[in-house]
Amino acid sequence: MNRTIAIIGNPNSGKTTLFNRLTGSNQHVGNWPGVTVDRKTGHICYHNHAVDVVDLPGIYSLSPFTQEEIIAREYVLSDEPGGILNIVDATNLERNLYLTMQLIALGLPMVVALNFIDDCRAQGVEIDCGKLSETLGVEVIPISARKGENMDRLLETVTCRLQKPVRQPAYLHGVGAAISRTARALADTTLRRESLPFYALKLLEGDSHVRRTVKLPPAAEQMVTETAAALSSHGSEDNEMILADALYDFIEEAVRRAVSRPEKPVLTVTQRLDRIIMDKWLALPIFALLMALMFWSTFGPVGTFFADLFESLIQGGIIPAVQRALAAAGASGWVVGLVCDGVLGGVGGVVGFLPQIVILFFYLSLLEDTGYLARIAFIMDTLLRRIGLSGKSFVPMLMGFGCTTPAVMAARTMENEKDRRMTIMLTPFMSCGAKLPVYALFAGALFPQSPALIIVSLYALGILVGIFAGWLLKKTVFRGVSSGFVLELPPYRLPTLRGTLQNMWEKAKDFLTKAGTVIFVMSIVIWLLQNFTPSLQTAADSADSILGVFGRFIAPVFAPLGFGEWRASVSILTGVIAKEAVVSTMSVLYGVDLGSLGSLLQSVFTPLSAYAFLVFILLYMPCMSAFATIRREMGGWKWAVGVAAFQTVLAWAVSFLIYQFGSLLL
Repeated sequence: MNRTIAIIGNPNSGKTTLFNRLTGSNQHVGNWPGVTVDRKTGHICYHNHAVDVVDLPGIYSLSPFTQEEIIAREYVLSDEPGGILNIVDATNLERNLYLTMQLIALGLPMVVALNFIDDCRAQGVEIDCGKLSETLGVEVIPISARKGENMDRLLETVTCRLQKPVRQPAYLHGVGAAISRTARALADTTLRRESLPFYALKLLEGDSHVRRTVKLPPAAEQMVTETAAALSSHGSEDNEMILADALYDFIEEAVRRAVSRPEKPVLTVTQRLDRIIMDKWLALPIFALLMALMFWSTFGPVGTFFADLFESLIQGGIIPAVQRALAAAGASGWVVGLVCDGVLGGVGGVVGFLPQIVILFFYLSLLEDTGYLARIAFIMDTLLRRIGLSGKSFVPMLMGFGCTTPAVMAARTMENEKDRRMTIMLTPFMSCGAKLPVYALFAGALFPQSPALIIVSLYALGILVGIFAGWLLKKTVFRGVSSGFVLELPPYRLPTLRGTLQNMWEKAKDFLTKAGTVIFVMSIVIWLLQNFTPSLQTAADSADSILGVFGRFIAPVFAPLGFGEWRASVSILTGVIAKEAVVSTMSVLYGVDLGSLGSLLQSVFTPLSAYAFLVFILLYMPCMSAFATIRREMGGWKWAVGVAAFQTVLAWAVSFLIYQFGSLLL
């Protein structure tokens, strides 16, 4: 069995880039037990030495304030990791080394990867890694994960010669002696021996989680209490502040010894760019311009060209070829219909929009990787504060344009519970990528002169309804003052081609997996329900089928919105499973391929009823995956059902107003 190494570091320290470079394609993404935070695992083999690596969530310390910090601490305190790869941002050394000091206290085999060393050189900053290694007691390797600098040395260390810290830091102010004395008092416990300094550190600062989980003998309990009391008697602060001050004093001394800076600081690229991008007059226009470019590329000539190419490949090449193959094999008519109309028609109708979804995720990946996403949150703070949120809420909301599920998960980094719950409730109003096939289908069919404008208006309407819903929730469910807003602005980075392509591939794979599983099964089920009556006889008319009977039963609910046709009603229900399924369901129910479906919709919908239909798709409850995530993040079915009901009622009301007022005006 291979040894397991944990990769751990601050957010924005280049951890994901390093993980991808070390593991390549040898990666697996799962979930941490009991939580919805991705668990990335990978495999490294170097000169016949192999290790498994686990990519922990980005954290600032091993104090359990956020879910990510809880996960990281529980993992490194378990028996699973055999060593630690601590990645540190060399351009922000003092802040990053705080986590490093806590990791050293764990006593596990460890190496520090000093990332962005190329950025330091560009700023005229020199770091003597030998001196820093001597001070910390662990090996320090300067690297550039983005450029691959010093990767061989890091790989050799991680796989072949990872060593435990040679010593524990000698903190000043009597803190070092207090930690040593407390660690000795813990020697007779069942705690991992090499990690006793860490437990001593946390017990002295009064960490409630460690106090609850560590069972101390009476003598050790008395020793810890007396040592903690003696420590706090030396100053007016509590023990947590005393210990933090001691750590930072040690860090400042280590940095002073190892780092030399130019007499005249060099203005960094980040500082020069922020003078323009963060300017109070230019910030919003620049953001609007970037959003316009993203939507134009996704829904304009570029995205449309590739979408048409995919559609022609599926409808003009794959489906006819399968039909000929089945006919040559003597397959019966119902088998040909099930495979070509049910399966390939349904799945192919969704896969045809894959290029536009990939383009959208390409832009979202660039926004995140360059460091611009955090700046947008800062810029939007003033506007969001008007509806009771802070700028931190904007990051999950912007991620919601890609997929609601990870966007809801991203809200867990918010410390304020009210802000977190409110952000989760508003995020589904942002148009996720799964709704894009529905938008593109209807906009191209009913609004051929301006499809991009219609789609952009839906994205804008989602934001406006989210603002209104936020104001409404602030006045009712979430009364009170918003929390303060503190956000780290990472330096600008050039995204790597490899990282961007890998991110796009992961999103495309997720989309294709959903098309190949959920939509595949649903297409078969829809085809069968459409072709059989409630008495399980073959339906001569689809209106008499099981779906037809059920669709006519629920259609009156949607009639005031302009789309009371039973097939449209059934399509909305399947969209609860997956929003992409709306297109595949319509393709199966109407019995036509994607190319003909657009023309057929022109006889079923008017432009006004089609727009009301799209607004309902935009606003009603999210897919089951997002719903399950909301239930988990909100802590129960009551909140999840309430969120789904709130969104669906609001969707019905907005669609009703659009159709009824539109009918009066037109």
